[in-house]
Amino acid sequence: MPLDPAAVVISPYLPDVLALSDRILVANRGKIVEEIKATEAPEQQIMYAAVHEGLA
Repeated sequence: MPLDPAAVVISPYLPDVLALSDRILVANRGKIVEEIKATEAPEQQIMYAAVHEGLA
């Protein structure tokens, strides 16, 4: 089964991340704390996950 291509996008500008992504993995202190489909990802949910350790 062929693998889909992947790219890592790191940016503080969320509109760019949302425009370029199918899914978003949010990291906090080196750990993935949230996985969200880009089409279902309000910016507030992404920011909350990024800054609230253990609460996302």
